[in-house]
Amino acid sequence: MAVAALALNQQLLCFSYPKIRAKSRPWFPQKTTPLNSQKKPHIFIVSCSSSPTSQSPEANVQTAESCVNLGLSLFSKGRVKDALVQFETALSLDPNPVEAQAALYNKACCHAYQGEAKKAVECLRTALRDYNLKFGTILNDPDLASLRASPEFKELQEEARLGGEDIGYSFRRDLKLISEVQAPFRGVRRFFYVAFSAAAGISLLFTVPRLFRAIKGGDGAPDIWETVGNAGINIGGIIVLVALFFWDNKKEEEQLAQISRNETLSRLPLRLSTNRIVELVQLRDTVRPVILAGKKESVSSALQKAERFRTELLRRGILLVPVIWGEGRTPQVEKKGFGVSKRAATALPSIGEDFEKRAQSITAKSKLKAEIRFKAEVVSPEEWERWIRDQQESEGVTPGEDVYIILRLDGRVRRSGKGMPDWSQIVQELPPMEALLSKLER
Repeated sequence: MAVAALALNQQLLCFSYPKIRAKSRPWFPQKTTPLNSQKKPHIFIVSCSSSPTSQSPEANVQTAESCVNLGLSLFSKGRVKDALVQFETALSLDPNPVEAQAALYNKACCHAYQGEAKKAVECLRTALRDYNLKFGTILNDPDLASLRASPEFKELQEEARLGGEDIGYSFRRDLKLISEVQAPFRGVRRFFYVAFSAAAGISLLFTVPRLFRAIKGGDGAPDIWETVGNAGINIGGIIVLVALFFWDNKKEEEQLAQISRNETLSRLPLRLSTNRIVELVQLRDTVRPVILAGKKESVSSALQKAERFRTELLRRGILLVPVIWGEGRTPQVEKKGFGVSKRAATALPSIGEDFEKRAQSITAKSKLKAEIRFKAEVVSPEEWERWIRDQQESEGVTPGEDVYIILRLDGRVRRSGKGMPDWSQIVQELPPMEALLSKLER
């Protein structure tokens, strides 16, 4: 489990966390010495999968730091209940903000491991509100995959997207930064909406007295029809401008929700044909994933039909990602503690820098391309199912129907549809990877 800070990419929220295994130093970052010897780390973390941290034999006084370190050690041995006690003790020992954040986050991970999603979410909510925990940390951690697939976490994520005193505004602020990049003229439009509405309102204030004088009549009274026309124009203008302002706000909320879904999608894990586990964002600019979600019979049939067009689909960078409904409810791997198996954990990328740096630090692009074949296997099917169902709801499709989703080279959704795709149509629609249009899509 990890406690980390959020790293914001210019075009996509790319949150990252390296699993740093402490050897002889505690997990707490010092003011002058970074947690790890890596050059200019972007984040600090706490990892429950870490080996036990060494403690001075003279340290007999119980502190929040020592309790957290002991909790991490206990958790690494599978003693989750004892670890939970240590994290709770740390919170009672007047911890500083860093210690409190670590204790709450790791306590949440223990509750998640025990299947107590509600308690885990409450701990995370407190850490987000009071101790500046970055929501990207929670989204990044594969140890919390089971929690992220729960309804309680979906509710927490929606709260974080909307922002508020109960959960803080950091996640919403980061989403809005990306929204402004994607829609740079929204602020200008709103300025004109407000300015023109104010102008129409001021004009209406002067028109109303003239209208009363026109109704009374008499010498010097203004023409009533002209005055009524002016008042009508001002009132109509205000109504239209206010409606446009609220419509723009609604579109912004929809865009923020889509950015949040795209961020969740970018970190969903896949297992390549070489058994290496990567996040979907690592395949950016390399493949066009096509997600096939549905019943086993439908997905199997679509895969068989795709084989007929295998050569042409590979030329277009297609990577098939089958997701069978209900598959995530069946335990795939028996594991001790959090996270994936030890072998899979070593295959996970080290994520602590922005996307371009981390993609290059993991492996050369050519090596990654060599590992990619025609089909990949989803890791953590529950998370994949949850994302697909959320996407279905956003597009007005009944959750649980057979659907396909085609992604662009930059990782965003290109298009989707009900049922399974027509592969011949996809071959005609998508340009080959070496074509100019594909280069512009990156």
